[in-house]
Amino acid sequence: MAIQSFILANWPILAFFAVHWQLSVFVQTFFLHRYGAHRMFTMSHGWERFFHLLTYVSQGSGYLSPRGYAILHRMHHAFSDTEKDPHSPIFHTNAMAMMLKTKHIYDGFAYGKVQPEPRFEGGYPEWDALDKLGQNWFARIGWGAAYVLFYMAFVQDMWLYALLPVHFIMGPVHGAIVNWGGHKYGYRNYDDVPDVSVNSLPFDFLTGGELFQNNHHKFGASVNFAARKWELDPTYPVIRVLAAVGIITLKNEQKMRYPAPAQGASEAPTAAVA
Repeated sequence: MAIQSFILANWPILAFFAVHWQLSVFVQTFFLHRYGAHRMFTMSHGWERFFHLLTYVSQGSGYLSPRGYAILHRMHHAFSDTEKDPHSPIFHTNAMAMMLKTKHIYDGFAYGKVQPEPRFEGGYPEWDALDKLGQNWFARIGWGAAYVLFYMAFVQDMWLYALLPVHFIMGPVHGAIVNWGGHKYGYRNYDDVPDVSVNSLPFDFLTGGELFQNNHHKFGASVNFAARKWELDPTYPVIRVLAAVGIITLKNEQKMRYPAPAQGASEAPTAAVA
């Protein structure tokens, strides 16, 4: 009864947090990662602009530019869990330390202060005016103030204000969860992947499929991040719907699909990591 009363009293805050979380996760995995960093599908210029704007609105004060995200992610694949990896938990004692290092490297690329290796450059969405707005600290503060005002208008239990910092840096929070948890806690389908990537959740309701890190590091071009029949990448059905209605075009999808586990391999998770 107490839980029901809490939900009824604070439902606007809980709904806002859930919507903000899920929208931010979606644009990060769909637009920044699968489209911006990997180009797993194509879309028209108009739809690219739409999803670029949706990314800014969804992430707000925690906006991540497609350029900065794509370069970091390509570096992550090239140098996974080595000293050149921009975000590996192997070299950090906690997720906060990893986030701070990642931010420093990201800022160099996102603000144009550092030039990456040529192989990591290009092929990502670019919208200079929007990206400058997204990186502008006055705009970030404006988004943060809007979140605070919403909470002030609807919050009933004061401890819910503790959720505000997550709103402020929603995009980086999701990145930290994926890059810390996805290389630290879970199981491996593919032990031949030369890093410590794992799959943290068989149904990744938390980050929209991003926590299938071992699968993704094995088949980096696959639009479906789930490999086994009992795994579910919730973003993949959305992608199929968008493709079916003509908003996006999948690139040679047959090559993108994960093959079945090798003949004789167990369907159970292997090599659990904790």
